[in-house]
Amino acid sequence: MRRKLIAGNWKMNGLKAEGIALAKAVFEKCATTPDKTFDILVCPPMNVLGFVAELPHAGAFVGAQDVAETTKPNGAFTGDISAQMVLDLGATWTLVGHSERRQYHHETDAVVKQKALNAIGAGLTTVICIGETLAEREAGQAVDVVRRQTRECVPMQATAENCVIAYEPVWAIGTGKVPTTADVAEIHAAVRDELAKVLGQEKADKMRILYGGSVKPENAKELLNVENVDGALIGGASLKADSFWAIAETLM
Repeated sequence: MRRKLIAGNWKMNGLKAEGIALAKAVFEKCATTPDKTFDILVCPPMNVLGFVAELPHAGAFVGAQDVAETTKPNGAFTGDISAQMVLDLGATWTLVGHSERRQYHHETDAVVKQKALNAIGAGLTTVICIGETLAEREAGQAVDVVRRQTRECVPMQATAENCVIAYEPVWAIGTGKVPTTADVAEIHAAVRDELAKVLGQEKADKMRILYGGSVKPENAKELLNVENVDGALIGGASLKADSFWAIAETLM
């Protein structure tokens, strides 16, 4: 039985005081729900990552939103943060390959795979993001796109313990648009099938596949009950502890 994961991607939001307050509110809810049957992950922006990681957060995980592509732990890479630096701040997870990184920073599948390798090699649990654009969906290419991204982005070193897949249709992120449950089921089944081809059936059956894209308390229960959906990667709704926790509570 795969344990559900509710992850919050804060993106480029929150100054120090705001980030700490939000994290404290989420962590307090975790602390008062000791028997929860799901995992919680928060991914703050880098300016508050270290402060958040230093807070007591039993029952929750803290992750970065990205790591550097270079295999070097340090060096002349202005603006980059290595996986080792993320660990040094106290975080134990990271996202890689989010569609906004792919779109605005032109990250290819090869770049995403290298980042995943770096993160896994350093000991970070890694959420690899995949998903099709609206043009690709309208052209009937959604399944082919996510299969390709899974095949090209997931390293052979990935296991259920160090890797999670997050399917986020690009056209649904922050737009309020949500694919049908049948669409979500089709994509998640295709991703798991492709994982089996890359890693073997046993690993594929154990690996968690999250859904992301305009997840909110009103639609969370329906989405989280779709076959092969093992949790959610949440953007806007994760910026308020109450709405974030309301999504998690649909699993209780």
